[in-house]
Amino acid sequence: MLLIKCPFCGARTETEFIYGGPVGQDRPDPATCSDEVWLDYLLNVPNPVGPVEERWWHARGCGVWFTHWRNTLTHEITEGPDG
Repeated sequence: MLLIKCPFCGARTETEFIYGGPVGQDRPDPATCSDEVWLDYLLNVPNPVGPVEERWWHARGCGVWFTHWRNTLTHEITEGPDG
């Protein structure tokens, strides 16, 4: 079980959180982009190896959105990309 540290509530189990995706992945405007760009955004989810800055929502807690760094190989949560 992954323990995620909420900045307000402290460490909680992953069941209280909803993954919001990697930081920096901009959502294209479906009304102005091409079908190819929109489909690429929807279907090709980035899956980097190593430290990734991620967004998480404490949905079953305080309701805050926050970011943290997680190593996708070890699932270790760190303060930054270098640990």
